Formats: sequence, C-alpha cells, structure tokens
Amino acid sequence: MVTTIKNIITSYFSDVWPIIIIITVIVSSLRIAYLIKNNQKFCFYKEVFMLLFILYVMCLFEVVTLQDHNYGLSNYIPFKEIFRYEMGSYLFVRNIIGNILLFLPYGYFAADYLKSKKVLPVCFLTFLVTITIELVQLNIGRTFDIDDVILNTLGGMLGYFLYRGIEKIKVKLPKFFKTDGFINFFVILILIISIVYLFDWPVIEWLNS
Repeated sequence: MVTTIKNIITSYFSDVWPIIIIITVIVSSLRIAYLIKNNQKFCFYKEVFMLLFILYVMCLFEVVTLQDHNYGLSNYIPFKEIFRYEMGSYLFVRNIIGNILLFLPYGYFAADYLKSKKVLPVCFLTFLVTITIELVQLNIGRTFDIDDVILNTLGGMLGYFLYRGIEKIKVKLPKFFKTDGFINFFVILILIISIVYLFDWPVIEWLNS
C-alpha cells in the first residue's frame, strides 16, 4: 500500500510540477522582497509552511477540477462507493485512502491557523470545502459523490488530530528543540528525505562516487 501511495504521488507530481515551480518562484520572490523591504525577520520553517499551504490549494484545485474529467455517475448514497473496492487494491488506495489523505493537510493547516482545541470547527470547515467542491464538480461535467464528502471530511479530522498530537509532543520537548534554528534544520531534513524517497534519488551512490 505504501508503494502504491508513493507511485500515485510521483505520477501526480509529473502532471503538476510546472505549476509548483511557477507558484514557488512567484510567491517566494515576492515574500522575500517584502521581508527585505520591511526589514522583517526571515524564519525558514514559517515561510515554507505558508508556501506549502498555497501550493496545496493550487494542486487541490487541479485535482478536483481538471483530472478524471467526465467519468462515472453521481452517487448520493452514503458508503455505496466506499465498500465497492477490494481492501488493499489499487483502486481502494487511490479512491479511499487517496480521498482521506487529500484533505489531511487541510485539516492540519486549518487547526494550526485557528489554534483550535476542538475538532468541530475543523470538521465543519472541511465539510464546507468538500461539499462545495462536489457541487462545483456536478456543474462542470464531472460527478457528485457523497462518499468523497465523507472521506474528505474524515481526512480533515485526521489532520486536526495530527496537529493536536504534534502540539502535545512539542510541549514536552526541551527548550532547545523549540528554537527556530532547530525547527529550521528539522524541516530542511524532512524536505530532503521526502524528496529523496519519493523520487528515488541515488544519494548513497552519489556520496560514494
């Protein structure tokens, strides 16, 4: 299942890499210019977090409006599509796990932005966004699927619980691990490991050459 998710992500990236590069350059250059002009402090992990949210929204738009155009029939019966796929199959991972993971970042970003200690506001916001997406899809030649609403909302809730879990861990960490310098280093490390893993970069071979 992990390999399947990885393949889906890398396959999707091959379609959206142009928009990722363009938006990254536009947002980053403007943001850095703003910080320099106003003589404000640059904090790498905070800027990356903001950039990732913008990229996430742009990629989400591409997924829900441009991919798999005009397919299937609308589904208004809860759980009808969820139980149609064989557990662990490619379609199960893509349509069930994929729909959950698709809104996990939104739930995390929303919880962090609101500093919410309750799941209900994040759950409502996720539901609002996903029901809007499904209604828009219904009017652009795609389909409405109530199961997508259920799975997306579940993903948003999982994002909230991920945020709350990380916050509880952060409280118990020594002061050094909460400094901007350490968090910046940790974020850079995670980004490098993620890129190397997803795109199978031969780092070990390169270091030994």
